[in-house]
Amino acid sequence: MNTPPEFALSRRTLLKLGAGSASVLVAPSAMADVPGIGAPARAPVTTEVAFKVNGRVRALKLDTRVTLLDALREHLHLTGTKKGCDHGQCGACTVIVDGRRINACLSLAVMHEGAEITTIEGLGSPDDLHPMQAAFVKHDGYQCGYCTPGQICSAVAVLKEIKQGIPSHVTADLTGRSEASAEEIRERMSGNLCRCGAYSNIIEAIEDVGGQRA
Repeated sequence: MNTPPEFALSRRTLLKLGAGSASVLVAPSAMADVPGIGAPARAPVTTEVAFKVNGRVRALKLDTRVTLLDALREHLHLTGTKKGCDHGQCGACTVIVDGRRINACLSLAVMHEGAEITTIEGLGSPDDLHPMQAAFVKHDGYQCGYCTPGQICSAVAVLKEIKQGIPSHVTADLTGRSEASAEEIRERMSGNLCRCGAYSNIIEAIEDVGGQRA
């Protein structure tokens, strides 16, 4: 059966009709808050925040959406702290805030007003290495080195957690003091990934420092 000429549609005409009808379905009011289409985009909100970084008080005026990681790297130029996944999954951005390790990429800078923050630059210097930095060198606890600042900051905090009696998922006695065993260290360091696979050397370095401080 042949279609009458007045009802025949080309593919191009059909696509044009479809696009036209689709645009009609979107109410103009629904586009009012879309930047560049409706109302003009609102200017970013900025605020002042001050914290002590590696023993020095630093004051910044930041967009409230700036992460602690970007504040450290882009505004204070402390680039030892690395941006890896930017989703809190790799641990490369680990820093110590008020004695506890955190993923700096998951925390807003404005949340840390008055906090004491320690980055890898604040742990030691080439002429005066922190014991954990020296242990990583001694045990060859790195290869490419990208994850190393986060690994070291996390390791320093791990030994402090163990000393304070904070249990992990593998701690057998929750009322007693856990030891800096390889099992404890592996569990506590599981959030710090090393794509080069230097895990065994990292564990040895942390055990070494843990034994020295026991």
